[in-house]
Amino acid sequence: MKNLIIPLFLLFTFLSFSQEKYPKNYFRNPLDIPIFLSGSFGELRSNHFHAGIDIKTQGKEGLNVFAVADGYVSRIKVQQYGYGKAIYITHPNGFTSVYGHLSKFNDEIEEYVRGIQYKKENYQTGNLFFKEDKFPVKKGEIIAFSGNTGGSGGPHLHFEIRNTKTENVINPLLFGIEVKDTRMPTIQSLKVYALSADARINQQKKSFQIPLKDLGNGKYNADRILASGTIGFGVNVFDRFNGVPNKNGIFSLEMTLNGKRFYYHDVETFSFAESKFLNLHIDYEHYKKYKKRYQKTYKETENKLSTYEKLVNNGKINIQEGMNYTVKIIAKDFEGNSSTIKIPISGKSSNVIFTSQKDTTAYKINAKKFNKFTKDGVTIAFPKKTFYKDLYLDFNVDNNIAEIHKPTIPLDKNFTLTFNVSEYTEEEKQKLYIANLEYPKYPRYYYTRKKDSTFYTTTKTLGKYTLKSDNQKPKAILLYFKSNQSIQNSKTLKVRISDVGSGIKSWRATIDGEWILMQYNHKKGILTYNFSDKKLVGNKHIFKLVLLDNVGNTNELSATFFKKY
Repeated sequence: MKNLIIPLFLLFTFLSFSQEKYPKNYFRNPLDIPIFLSGSFGELRSNHFHAGIDIKTQGKEGLNVFAVADGYVSRIKVQQYGYGKAIYITHPNGFTSVYGHLSKFNDEIEEYVRGIQYKKENYQTGNLFFKEDKFPVKKGEIIAFSGNTGGSGGPHLHFEIRNTKTENVINPLLFGIEVKDTRMPTIQSLKVYALSADARINQQKKSFQIPLKDLGNGKYNADRILASGTIGFGVNVFDRFNGVPNKNGIFSLEMTLNGKRFYYHDVETFSFAESKFLNLHIDYEHYKKYKKRYQKTYKETENKLSTYEKLVNNGKINIQEGMNYTVKIIAKDFEGNSSTIKIPISGKSSNVIFTSQKDTTAYKINAKKFNKFTKDGVTIAFPKKTFYKDLYLDFNVDNNIAEIHKPTIPLDKNFTLTFNVSEYTEEEKQKLYIANLEYPKYPRYYYTRKKDSTFYTTTKTLGKYTLKSDNQKPKAILLYFKSNQSIQNSKTLKVRISDVGSGIKSWRATIDGEWILMQYNHKKGILTYNFSDKKLVGNKHIFKLVLLDNVGNTNELSATFFKKY
């Protein structure tokens, strides 16, 4: 009996600690509708892990968004991209809840924020911080309304829970938010990687995809592999919640070798600072080429993610001659639904039939040092530790297009790309900008800093760049009314704007000479002014809009309308 007391006490202590760590009944749902997710926590996104959950809003905007617990609004931010209109609530239990892509705030907060916007004459507010006595809130109080602002791909609520002290994000499902999920993750494909110089896999010395047999019920088998040296695996996998078609991320990935755990990671929590290491967690080259993400079941030395637990040899498997191995890769969702791949391996050395071509160029990168190269008027400069590993860089300039390797290598820092523009006239320079040519039909403007004889930009993306000229003015078209028309019953004033060259940098709109707040929906290219913002005096009014693109081309739209209050 005495021996039973200690384990039971330890179990009780562990459960109490877990409940205290993530209280299950403290937070309510942020919406008053059934919770269906279009995005899961820790999901693999472009260059980062998803920091929250995306809650579907039934394809609508304007649903009530509630404070999930007592607290106070500690921060508000309105930005064109990112989270769009976002509100942060600090709670007394040490956590902060975050609500993003909102259409508007409640009346009190909306009035305050609009005052800031009109004072700054800018839609974007930057971070607005508040003390606890400014906007206290109660659990269940309406704080805002759902929307589609910022970098949202459709109406939904982005919801986060953070540790107030560290700002680390935590999986909201750990706090008791319930999402029905009885479906097992779907494993789409498997890759094997030769990780050491002496590695051989089926007489190959390179990575390749391994065919899988779907046995049903979440079980998959791979054909036997003949290998030697150090190898690793990567898996392309997604999960689905009940009742929704979206492909979401998994919660954990585990690999065992002959029954022993060799690799494990989960998405319980992480910091924003480490999120960039996603690019080392996945097969980045494969993703950039084919837009398919393989999560590695081994850890790169330079990878600083904290989501890994008790790795053996960083998940890298050393295959010995004559030995047999069984590898299992287990993917689980938050509810514990799992899918498993079984991979038999026999240790057998072999002569190489297929091998990767050795890459050597005149531009060798020492990752620990500053590297700078110049060719035909183009200079590239890489700070120390921009690259994770030493490599030979492809660098060529042809017809004023600088090709800086392929965009298949992740970088840790920005590098500087400089073009010599001394051969251009001052008038020509005014219209020039640096553009990325990843999609040649749609050159992408990069913020271009201009000096007398050089233009430069900073970026973390390798690939093709060139100088482009933009001599066209931005365009603006009135929507739903024409000049000299009465719009007495209209609640809003809308203008469609566009620019085919460097892109729109800014806009300034006025009615009767006074600045007005126009919200830009960049997904539709529409500026919108809400007439409820301020009362107009008189019946006849003059609307003016001045557009500026990124090289200084301007255009002005002017219209007269009639509206009486």
